[in-house]
Amino acid sequence: MILAGDIGATRTRLAAFQAEGNKLEQVVEKTYKSQDHGGLQEIISAFVKTEGVPVHSACFGVAGPVRAGQSKISNLPWTIDSRELAAQLKLSSVGLINDLEAYAYGIDALESKDFVTLSEGVEDAEGNRLVIAARTGLGIAGMYWDGFRHHPFPCEGGHADFAPKNDLEAEMAQYLRKKYEHVSCERILSGPGIKNIYDFLRDAGKAEEPDWLKKQMSEAPDAPALISQLALAKKAAICDQTLNVFVGVYGSTTGNCALNFLATGGVFIGGNIAAKNVPRMQDPIFMKAFLGKGRMSALLADIPVKIVLNDDSGIIGAARYTLIQKAFRSRTTASA
Repeated sequence: MILAGDIGATRTRLAAFQAEGNKLEQVVEKTYKSQDHGGLQEIISAFVKTEGVPVHSACFGVAGPVRAGQSKISNLPWTIDSRELAAQLKLSSVGLINDLEAYAYGIDALESKDFVTLSEGVEDAEGNRLVIAARTGLGIAGMYWDGFRHHPFPCEGGHADFAPKNDLEAEMAQYLRKKYEHVSCERILSGPGIKNIYDFLRDAGKAEEPDWLKKQMSEAPDAPALISQLALAKKAAICDQTLNVFVGVYGSTTGNCALNFLATGGVFIGGNIAAKNVPRMQDPIFMKAFLGKGRMSALLADIPVKIVLNDDSGIIGAARYTLIQKAFRSRTTASA
C-alpha cells in the first residue's frame, strides 16, 4: 500500500493507493485543515490509526522547497523531515518532493476529460513542459524532455519578482511594495493575491466598492472566493476588473515561464482558482498576455496550453513517484 500526500498551507490531503503494476487504485482519501494541526506527523498518525491501512511506501508533495530531505512549508509554520517520517512509518525511506513536482508526475495519469484547452498549439508538440498553479500560493515546476519521456523537476519561480507589463500593473506593484518587502508573482497570482488586486483597485480609485459589497467583504470567510463568484455572475464591476487583472497577470507570467523552460511540449495550468474560473481563463485576456512576447510570440503560439480540472493530480503524482523510484532502483540493482 502506498501512502501519498498533497501538503498545502490551506489543506493536507492523504490517500492510500493500491498498486497493480504501473496502475494505481485509490483505496481511501481524507482531507485535513492544515492550520488545525501542529505538523504533518500528527496528521499521518491520525490517518493511519483511523483508516487502518498498512503502509509499504510513502511520498508527500509539499508546498515549499525541499533540501536534503527537509522542507519548511512556505505559508505554514511547519518543518517536515523525511527521515522523521520514515522512522514514524517504519520505512527505510520516504519520498519528500515539491507539491508542483508531484503535480507534474500526475499529469500523464490523467484523462482527456481532465483538461480544458486554451490553445491547441501545433500537432504532436514535443519538448519540455511547464506546470503552473495558483492556489494559496503560486507553484511552478518543469518537466524535462530527454527524447523519450518527461522528468519533472521543482522550482520556486512563484517567488520571482513580479514583472508589470503595463502602467496599471506598474502602479499596482508600487502599491504592493508599500505592503510587502518583496513583491513576488505570488503576491498577485494566488488566493491572497486576488484580494491584493481588489484592495489596490479600491484604494487607488480605479474601481468603486459599493456599500453592499463592502459589508459582504467584511463578513466573508473567503474574500477571494467571493470576489471570483461575483465576477463570474457580473454582479460587481470591481470584482470583474479584479479578475481581468488577475487573468492578465496569469497569462503574462505563464508566458514568461514557458520561455524560461522552453516548454514546447505543453503548458498545464493547475490549481483550483483556474479550474473554478474556466470562463474567465478562456477570455482572450489570458492568451493575449501569454503570447505578448514580441519576437517569441510565434514560438509561444505553437505551445499547447491546457487547464487541469482534476485536482487529484498532485496526490496521484506523489503515489506515482514511489512507483517510478522503485522501478529505477530495480533497474539499477539489475545492472550492478
